[in-house]
Amino acid sequence: MHATSRGDRLDPDGAGPGWPVGPPSMRLGPRSFPRALWWRGAVSWYTGAGISLLWLISLAQGVLELSPSAASATVGILFVVVFALAFLVAAPIIWALGYRGRLVVCAALLALSFTLFPWLGWSVTGAWTYVGVIVGICVFPWRWTWPVILGLGVVALVTRGISEGWSEDVLWLPAIIVSISFMMAAFARTTAAMNQLRATQARLEALAVERERGRVARDIHDILGHSLTVVTVKAELAGRLVDADPERAKAEIAEVEALARGALADVRATVAGVRAVNVSGELAAARSALEAAGIAAELPSSTDAVPPQHRELAGWVVREGVTNVVRHSGASVCRVTLGARDIEVADDGVGPAVSAARSTGLTGLRERVEASGGRMTVGRSDLGGFGLRVTL
Repeated sequence: MHATSRGDRLDPDGAGPGWPVGPPSMRLGPRSFPRALWWRGAVSWYTGAGISLLWLISLAQGVLELSPSAASATVGILFVVVFALAFLVAAPIIWALGYRGRLVVCAALLALSFTLFPWLGWSVTGAWTYVGVIVGICVFPWRWTWPVILGLGVVALVTRGISEGWSEDVLWLPAIIVSISFMMAAFARTTAAMNQLRATQARLEALAVERERGRVARDIHDILGHSLTVVTVKAELAGRLVDADPERAKAEIAEVEALARGALADVRATVAGVRAVNVSGELAAARSALEAAGIAAELPSSTDAVPPQHRELAGWVVREGVTNVVRHSGASVCRVTLGARDIEVADDGVGPAVSAARSTGLTGLRERVEASGGRMTVGRSDLGGFGLRVTL
């Protein structure tokens, strides 16, 4: 569907969708008319519209009766056929155009009806039902649609009344023009609204997929970032202890193996969408990581201060904060504070770098915090180093 121009957006006064009846997958432009004429919806239109052309038989009979010669009759019938073909292709064409193009098509079909004027006179208004139908399926704003359709009906009433005399018989044609045109306008707007809902649903599904990809990427980064940091620190420690303390080196290597296996399990569980983070477990992992890095750990002895609904988020804060301390701080002390509304990770290291607030891990953590209705701040801590604080 071609709906990229400003005029094809939702009507600002709430009158209805300002885009064609074709499905959202039909992204057509003025150079795509061959495709516009033969997609499935166009073929369906030809079936219904072709049946409605039976109404033109009466106009063709009028042309034959009022033609002074065979040549005149032939030309008149040719114009009827041209009008019928124009009506058939008008709908698929307007579904490939914006508002201005649709207005041109409607005006052209109305002008084409007057080619029968030399034979029928003001009885050409019998062809205006087709013009009204095309106006209706253009899905113009209502403030455009109803004046045009009513205008066609009023002009047909006045001209037929003047040319044929005022009687009850002059009412039926204007009534048909107005009623059928409004019926098709309502049908087209309903179809357009359904297509708009489908397009919106497709966009929401795409956003949900993108959001889930971001979640998985963030979780994997957070899991592997922490685990690989600890693995690196413990591997370095084991390397230094190989000669000085072989037994402790073996113990550290065994812990490295356990951490690697745990990280692999966490990645698998994250991909499956079933992994949960526990603040108690993260504090235990933080103590091990900080001790391996030679950093004194000042950790709370209990997590009771954290409300149950915030303990998973608190676990992510502790994980990311301690990972940054081990990786970047050069600190000798790391302090973790847990409260009912506040979580803080602070150190006495080199302090915040300019790029720290834009790191991948902190960006992902900020997304988690804000999604939970909290606020995250980073800066210099009261210990003199880096401080990460989350307010719930």
